[in-house]
Amino acid sequence: MEEYRTEEEQVEALRRWWKENGRSIIAAIIIALSASFAWQSWQSNQEGKDANASTLYQSMLAAIGITEAPANAQAGVDIAQQLKQNFDGTTYAQFAALHLAALAVNRGELPDAEDELRWVLGKAAKGSDTEQVAQLRLARVLAASGDSDQALAILQDAAPGPYSASYAAVRGDILQSTGRTDEARDAYMQALAQASNNQEGLQFSVLQQKLQSLTPVAVRDLSQTGRVQRGMSEQAPAITDTAETLEQ
Repeated sequence: MEEYRTEEEQVEALRRWWKENGRSIIAAIIIALSASFAWQSWQSNQEGKDANASTLYQSMLAAIGITEAPANAQAGVDIAQQLKQNFDGTTYAQFAALHLAALAVNRGELPDAEDELRWVLGKAAKGSDTEQVAQLRLARVLAASGDSDQALAILQDAAPGPYSASYAAVRGDILQSTGRTDEARDAYMQALAQASNNQEGLQFSVLQQKLQSLTPVAVRDLSQTGRVQRGMSEQAPAITDTAETLEQ
């Protein structure tokens, strides 16, 4: 750093430096303070929106009978639509749409269910649990609507992660419904293997029953039993001959 011989020279140097750089420093401070205030305001507003969305979501669950006996199912649907419209950036809105899709399926309105699930997929973060659940349900809805090829394509292109067993099980159901028995059997076997590793909560007994229905285990057992019986009948004369020889 340059050294000055006198105090007056140092003061004059500071004055020149401030004259050249003072405005930019003040502007930077103002920008930083404005950004800080804006961030705090946004964060406070976001927390308020999340709190409001949470309250509405709980009211929706109560109305449609998830947390208690249904009081007014239509009111629950209206609240869900309000969440989607006013709080579409929240996870609560995505969950509300999943419930709307389930209600549509129960009413047999599969196109409405598909619309709700596609809305969720347009909002959910890539790779999130919400996205994966929506994909699984959309595949089932499409298969029920008769579009098995698109349903299988969704399951094939997705990256299921911890839901791999569920994806394989749904794929097996769709393949079985279209008569592709061998592929369905492989999918169920994959689901059983992956469920045992990931512990997704799938019912092993149900998967095993589905797999057994596609595997002719009983036929093989009967054929093996027949071979054993034939082998015993072939050995019987030899045993009789030996007994007669001993008697002689």
